[in-house]
Amino acid sequence: MSTSQIAFLKGHGTENDFVIIPDPDNALVLPASLVARLCDRRAGIGGDGLLHVVRSAAHPEARAMADEAEWFMDYRNADGSIAEMCGNGVRVFAHHLRRAGLVEEGDLAVATRAGVKRVHLAKNGDITVSMGRALLPEDGVTVSVGDRSWPARNVNMGNPHAVAFVEDLDHAGDLLSAPPVTPGAVYPEGVNVEFVVDRGPNHVGMRVHERGSGETRSCGTGACAVAVAAARRDGADPAGTGLPVTYTVDLPGGTLVITEHPDGGIDMTGPAVIVAEGTIDPAWLDAP
Repeated sequence: MSTSQIAFLKGHGTENDFVIIPDPDNALVLPASLVARLCDRRAGIGGDGLLHVVRSAAHPEARAMADEAEWFMDYRNADGSIAEMCGNGVRVFAHHLRRAGLVEEGDLAVATRAGVKRVHLAKNGDITVSMGRALLPEDGVTVSVGDRSWPARNVNMGNPHAVAFVEDLDHAGDLLSAPPVTPGAVYPEGVNVEFVVDRGPNHVGMRVHERGSGETRSCGTGACAVAVAAARRDGADPAGTGLPVTYTVDLPGGTLVITEHPDGGIDMTGPAVIVAEGTIDPAWLDAP
């Protein structure tokens, strides 16, 4: 791998930050160990995850989507594990494509392991991602921190979430380790856990522990899961009323606006920023 330099960028969406590796032809081998080194905040570039930018036709997991979406977001968690989706990551991914001149403003399709996501790149810089529909499994789960526990709503946004409504976000603790969720069998591959407080009508604040990454400054799929869980708790179901419902979701890294439509589709709107770009030192790649 050290025979050629690897280009990278660093970006974030509401401070959910990512290492971006452009690799249109899927020529790079990115084992979990290397991804974890790149995402290391002290010894690497640092990030909550890695966005591997590949043409769909060049990646075996995305070839079936190539006719619908030219680009595939091969997303990895900070520990190197593979993930289905990342809502903030899709916005940063799309912003990178536009910045690189690979796409234009307007509508864009992005392939992910959770299917093709529709993106709109607005002239003012905001990016809206059609996140698909939420699934609401009936499994009852409980989230615990120390001697406190709360019932949680099981929401699937292409990846699994457990949403707990609390009185104070400090009750979530330090979130350095994954909060226990029971029964564990409901989430055999782990779960993202959201802690939520009310801040006003259709306005909530949240903290999140993302599986494989720890607490992050923002989580797009988590914000969607929280908005859906809050709407159901508040007695709002667009499928029943025929009216969309919108929630403002405050995260430690910024604010996202989530709208659920009567057909079940969920839109997430927020910013995306590229902060740096460069090349990875080949000697660092060879270091033990």
